[in-house]
Amino acid sequence: MADNKPELQRGLEARHIELIALGGTIGVGLFMGAASTLKWAGPSVLLAYIIAGLFVFFIMRSMGEMLFLEPVTGSFAVYAHRYMSPFFGYLTAWSYWFMWMAVGISEITAIGVYVQFWFPEMAQWIPALIAVALVALANLAAVRLYGEIEFWFAMIKVTTIIVMIVIGLGVIFFGFGNGGQSIGFSNLTEHGGFFAGGWKGFLTALCIVVASYQGVELIGITAGEAKNPQVTLRSAVGKVLWRILIFYVGAIFVIVTIFPWNEIGSNGSPFVLTFAKIGITAAAGIINFVVLTAALSGCNSGMYSCGRMLYALGEKPSVTGGDGESFPSRRTSCGCGSIYCYSANWLMPELHHSQSAACVCLRLQCQRASGDGAMVCDIDKPAAFSACT
Repeated sequence: MADNKPELQRGLEARHIELIALGGTIGVGLFMGAASTLKWAGPSVLLAYIIAGLFVFFIMRSMGEMLFLEPVTGSFAVYAHRYMSPFFGYLTAWSYWFMWMAVGISEITAIGVYVQFWFPEMAQWIPALIAVALVALANLAAVRLYGEIEFWFAMIKVTTIIVMIVIGLGVIFFGFGNGGQSIGFSNLTEHGGFFAGGWKGFLTALCIVVASYQGVELIGITAGEAKNPQVTLRSAVGKVLWRILIFYVGAIFVIVTIFPWNEIGSNGSPFVLTFAKIGITAAAGIINFVVLTAALSGCNSGMYSCGRMLYALGEKPSVTGGDGESFPSRRTSCGCGSIYCYSANWLMPELHHSQSAACVCLRLQCQRASGDGAMVCDIDKPAAFSACT
């Protein structure tokens, strides 16, 4: 006879949930993808992050109210099923699962490229396989272990952003790394003005910015495993939203204020440029390590959220069209998606080099910080990287 004992345990504390949502949102897109939004919108991308952040704030406050009343695994998918219709629950759950599967595949591919920054001769599938194995073990062992891993991954990213903001403010107001001459705010209005990309560029960047806030909804996914959920989730929602707005808006503000927006995209990651500005010659290596942990964090969160969403679908056989039997969550948490993303890295590494989100880091592969803070090419790029440069 099947054991009907619930498989999920409430092992996540408030600090875990806060950093899970914060770390899930602050990912590779902020560290390496900010240049693409600046290319479209110019300094007005700062306004795009504020507007998108406010919408996220209101949506998450609303979801927080529902989580307070019904802290269940699957959260928004369960709510859609229960209060709208089974079809909307089905659509929400499976589309969310598919989205995280796609992100996870991209992150696994990126990990292989980031490791090649230090070990250029290593095959991409080797670090990808190791990453999948470690993340799978963390997710299968215990939810508390997953929470601890995400906590420290998020701390690395948050610490990097805080240091970058402090350094940036020193450059803006005190002229650190600029011969003692404060930069001020002239870069916000020069080089084509604040709306340098026009409304078309602003709206295009806004679409990218909205996607960059993906991950904050992980608060809802953790609801079924949170200790004392009514207290924990309410605290997490309130704190995380403000922190995300501060970190995102603060980081982008520093970037667009220090550097002319039309020079950032051609010179590599804005974070690398900021650290190099004050003479940190290992800036490229530091940021590569940070985005490596960001990719591992994204893969870890993706596997967790996919497993929990499948668990919620398995508990609702009417949604999935099943025969009334529950779906075994532990056996589906690390399923065929992990096998596919590893196999794709092994069978088609060159294709993934040019077609995946890993391309955002390839500039680090050929850059170093020179004495004057400029970024120059230092090594020969393999032919497979040409599509991303």
